[in-house]
Amino acid sequence: MKKSSKKNLFGKRNNENKKNSEFGFYQKNSTRSEKNERFLSKSSKNKNVENLNKREKNNNFSSFKKRNPISKSNTDFPSKIPNIHQELTNKRNFDDWIWGKHSVYETLISERAINRIWCTSEIFSSDRFYILFKDLKSKGVLIEEVSWNRLSQLTNGASHQGVVLQLACSKTISLEQLIDFSKNNCANPIIIALDGITDPHNVGAIIRSAEAFDCKGIIIPQRRSAGLTGTVAKVAAGALEHLHVSRVVNLNRALEELKKNGFLVVGLSGDGQLSISNFLEKAPLVVIVGSEDKGISLLTQKKCDYLLSIPLKGKTSSLNASVAAAISLFYLTSK
Repeated sequence: MKKSSKKNLFGKRNNENKKNSEFGFYQKNSTRSEKNERFLSKSSKNKNVENLNKREKNNNFSSFKKRNPISKSNTDFPSKIPNIHQELTNKRNFDDWIWGKHSVYETLISERAINRIWCTSEIFSSDRFYILFKDLKSKGVLIEEVSWNRLSQLTNGASHQGVVLQLACSKTISLEQLIDFSKNNCANPIIIALDGITDPHNVGAIIRSAEAFDCKGIIIPQRRSAGLTGTVAKVAAGALEHLHVSRVVNLNRALEELKKNGFLVVGLSGDGQLSISNFLEKAPLVVIVGSEDKGISLLTQKKCDYLLSIPLKGKTSSLNASVAAAISLFYLTSK
C-alpha cells in the first residue's frame, strides 16, 4: 500500500511537472512567436522603407542624369585642348627659320643676320660649328644648348639634325661702331637702350618712335629681350631699315662704355624724383626703357645718372613701354 501511494504521489508530481513544463514550453514559445511576429512586422516595414529610399535614390539619380546634360560637354572639353595647341603650333611662321646641319652651316658662313640659335651639345662642341658659334655669341647672338626633344617641339617634329636657327630681319653693328656713328653725325645724339622688353610689338613700336625722333641707334641686350624678328620689323613699319641696332652681351657693361665716351645715362621710372619736363641737360644721352611689369632692373638703375618720371594727371598709374619711350623722346628732342 505504501509503495503504491508513493508511485501515485510520484506520478502526480510528474504529471504536474509535465503540465507545468508543457505550459511553460508553450508559454515561452508563444512569447517568442509574438516577438518574432513583431520583428518580422518591423523588418517588413524596414524593407518597405528601404525600398522607398532605393526608389527615391534611383529617381534622384535618373533626374540628375536628365538635369545635367552640360556635364557631358565639360568632360569633352579637355580632349579639345591638344587640338587647340596643335592648331596654334601649326600656325607658327617658319619663314625665318632654318634647320639641318648643312643648311645652317651655309647660312652661318654667308654672314646673314642671325637672331637666335638652338642646338644640342654635340653640335655646339663640334669643330665645324664651335668657332662660328663663338664668334656669333660675342656679337650678341643668343645661342642655347637644348635637348633633341626640345628641338623637335620647336620645329613640330621636323628633321632638324640637332641644330635650328632663326634669321634676324636686320643686321646689327657693334657698340663701338654705334658710338662712332652717333658722335660723328650729331652734337648731342640720343640712343635708346632696352632693358627686359620681351614683347616684339613693344620693341617694334619703340624702334618706330626712335627713328621718327631722329635717334641714332638702339641697344638690345642678348638676353631678356625680344630679338629682331619678323614681327618686330612689321610693327616698326620700315623704320628698322633706317636705324642702327647694336645687340650687346651685357647691358650694364655697355652703359659703362657709353659713359666713358661722354654719354649721360637716363632711365625712365615711375619712381623717378625728377620730372622729364624739368630735365634740361644737353649732352649725348642714353635713354633706358624698362619692361612694363618690372621696369628697369635695380642693377641698371645704379648705372643711371638720372631717373626721370613722366608726369601723369589721370588715375592711370603707368604707361605702355613704347608709349613712355615716345613721350620721353618728344620731351628730350624739343628742348
